[in-house]
Amino acid sequence: MAENIKGTDAPAYKTPEVPDKPALEGLESKLSAAWSQEQIFHFDDNATRDEVYSIDTPPPTASGSLHVGHMFSYTQTDVVARYKRMRGKEVFYPLGWDDNGLPTERRVQNYYGVRCDPAKPYDPHYAPPEKPAKNQRDWDMISRRNFIELCETLTVKDEKVFEDLFTTLGLSVDWRQTYRTIDDHSRTVSQRAFVRDVRSGNAYTAEAPTLWDVTFRTAVAQAELEAKERPSAYYRYPFKDSAGKEVIIATTRPELLPSCVALVAHPEDERYQQLVGSTVTSPLFDVEVPVLAHPLADPEKGSGIAMICTFGDMTDVTWWRELNLPTRAVIGRDGRLSGDTPQWITTPQGRDHYQQLAGKTVHSAKEAVIDLLQTSGLMRAEPEKITHAVHFYEKGDKPLEVVTSRQWYIRNGGRDAERREQLVERGRKITWNPSFMRSRYENWVEGLNGDWLISRQRFFGVPIPVWYPLNSAAEPDYDHPILPAEDQLPVDPASEPAPGFAESQRGESGGFMGEPDVFDTWATSSLTPQIAGQWERDSDRFQRVFPFDLRPQGHDIIRTWLFSSVVRANSLHDTVPWTNTAISGWILDPDRKKMSKSKGNVVIPNEPLEQFGADAVRYWAASAKLGADTAYEISQMKIGRRLAIKLLNASKFAFGMGVTEEHVIAPGSDPTIITEPLDQALLAKLRSVIEQATEHFDNYDYARALSVSESFFWSFTDDYVELVKDRAYGAQGEPAQASVRATLATALDKLLRLFAPVLPFATDEVWRWWRHGSVHAASWPEPSELDAVAGSPAVLDAVAAGLTSLRRAKAEANVKQRTEILSARISGPQQEMDSVRSALQDLQAATKSQVLELESTEGAPQEIVVSELALAEAATA
Repeated sequence: MAENIKGTDAPAYKTPEVPDKPALEGLESKLSAAWSQEQIFHFDDNATRDEVYSIDTPPPTASGSLHVGHMFSYTQTDVVARYKRMRGKEVFYPLGWDDNGLPTERRVQNYYGVRCDPAKPYDPHYAPPEKPAKNQRDWDMISRRNFIELCETLTVKDEKVFEDLFTTLGLSVDWRQTYRTIDDHSRTVSQRAFVRDVRSGNAYTAEAPTLWDVTFRTAVAQAELEAKERPSAYYRYPFKDSAGKEVIIATTRPELLPSCVALVAHPEDERYQQLVGSTVTSPLFDVEVPVLAHPLADPEKGSGIAMICTFGDMTDVTWWRELNLPTRAVIGRDGRLSGDTPQWITTPQGRDHYQQLAGKTVHSAKEAVIDLLQTSGLMRAEPEKITHAVHFYEKGDKPLEVVTSRQWYIRNGGRDAERREQLVERGRKITWNPSFMRSRYENWVEGLNGDWLISRQRFFGVPIPVWYPLNSAAEPDYDHPILPAEDQLPVDPASEPAPGFAESQRGESGGFMGEPDVFDTWATSSLTPQIAGQWERDSDRFQRVFPFDLRPQGHDIIRTWLFSSVVRANSLHDTVPWTNTAISGWILDPDRKKMSKSKGNVVIPNEPLEQFGADAVRYWAASAKLGADTAYEISQMKIGRRLAIKLLNASKFAFGMGVTEEHVIAPGSDPTIITEPLDQALLAKLRSVIEQATEHFDNYDYARALSVSESFFWSFTDDYVELVKDRAYGAQGEPAQASVRATLATALDKLLRLFAPVLPFATDEVWRWWRHGSVHAASWPEPSELDAVAGSPAVLDAVAAGLTSLRRAKAEANVKQRTEILSARISGPQQEMDSVRSALQDLQAATKSQVLELESTEGAPQEIVVSELALAEAATA
């Protein structure tokens, strides 16, 4: 019998209580309530580390709606969690809500019709409008604190909806262990990690070129980039050397001409070798710049010689840094050209030309420069139309600019070869499932070109816990930031004074200023193991769960969430954050395109859950291998629903045959009750299925485990049950009936446990018909439970083949399957005929055959066939 791995010793055997009409409807709410009341999924804090299996579950973004992609990936994680629990592990399976950052801000803005103005005073009595104004210009402008309060209010509502949906789906999460990435605990963990990184030199602040989204007015990290193909054009115009000779450049960004600091060509490009080391003068603005050589210059691109501007793109940044060039930035954080004429433009004509661009947007400035070049007769060719990749913020809709700004960074190997190799090695300490995903991690790490930018110019996020002293001129000293003591955390420098200062000294000479920025959401999400594990809050808990055993996640955020978590665990704990990863694929629509809200091709989870039930949806998700992009298939859900219903009905049949828990064969019980070869064969085959399913689950290949179990189940119901019905009713005597009852009970006991991780509702419903407690508190079946039963799976295969051949013969004769067979001859290999002979009575009864003759053949045929058939008179099919 199944060992109960939770609670006390199992009570006495239960008399089966089976409903007249078993159904899947209503099981989710009924059984979810029972699981909660019975505390089946509660984590035991007294478990030792070797008894624990901890999961660093992805915290979904609580700023909108879930779609079927969430059901897909979270089900795959839950299948693993349920399996590990049945294997006797104390599963630490928390769930968090990623509720800080830009997505939440945007949702709050649109939901309430408000925008944040940090200069506005806090209104303790503020109430948002009942309906947002149609025109965004009419939206309420509210203080940062009021805005944050609205964010917290709305996310709590969203999270409740998500929790209800995940419960319906059957996630075996310990709902006592939830966290929010913006609550006091998460803020404390995030700020503590940052403070330690600053003090150890792993975090630093610097004025540097930064990718910038002009719409959201925030810096963007390398991991958040999305390349999009956009139409553009090359514009050709001349610089002039000291002799007045023209040097033609081709650029897609003529508006950056006033920020040009050099021209660059490839060192081996013979066309420009004689120019390297000389100077040329820019058109329109008359600024003298050097001509330099660098291997990143592409001789095949444009005219082969390029402007270096500060800054057009990240290649400009590389040239600027490596060639030690000056900074001449003209584009500001608002996406407009500076209103003041740059001091490096000195000629009257140049200054006049710049004033025609001052204050314009990038787009308008480009048109103005093109017009000036054409009017001045400097355009050397018609624009050459091209299409090229342009970087966008993954949530933005305008091309990124590169602006100079002060930001905070964490060292991630982007500028440190030794650290980069260390992080690559960390990745090799993790077992990747599937294994090929490791190369994506390594390719990302090895391709980094800068440290991790963690500061954001937003409102709803974890504040960066830093203040800066102000000198006598009230200017900040960024080189000597003021950090809080760890026992002060969490802090908000925007509303709390720096240690050792009074609030009245904010902004005053000799006083302080607070850091206005917040952390990038990944800077906090990278610490989910520390947050969930109660790092520095409950050391006993943390030691029991960290490093975690599993990080499940999508392959699209290997470069962000997975890598950033490795970076933090490396610097804070000198270890990996978890020992295994399970990387899920994307959900594709029927056209094989990734589902996403922006494309409008998502399916909300309520629809399939209501139509097919949670078990059916889970079956579809668990049928897909890790790492595989999978189509949204209703047909698969229909198969899953059919399987769950069949499990209910087959179980009802077994209990109708008088099967009880007492009939289950287990270690210590008497195996001699299994007297019939067909019964012995079924259990021998089941033993092999348990071995295979266990091995697949241990390798995180739950899809193959499901496939193996499902294949056996359909053989069990379609073949074995049909073969033994006559015997189960007692037609062959009491010993034969006892044998089939024990076999049915044992098979059902094992099958319910094999399917429990994937079909938690149907399996637990059946389990409670005839057993005490829940199947999810029972142990995973072990092959050793069937060691005492001797038998050959070949017997079942051969008899099933005979059953199939006789069914086919009736179908070909166009008669119904209940038509009696007066006589038939079955031919096949000697060994298979011997197997059929051992269960001939069962085969005769199942096929309504009066006489069945078995004929052994040498050579062909190599399969069992019906060579002769005589049927009783019967109606045609």
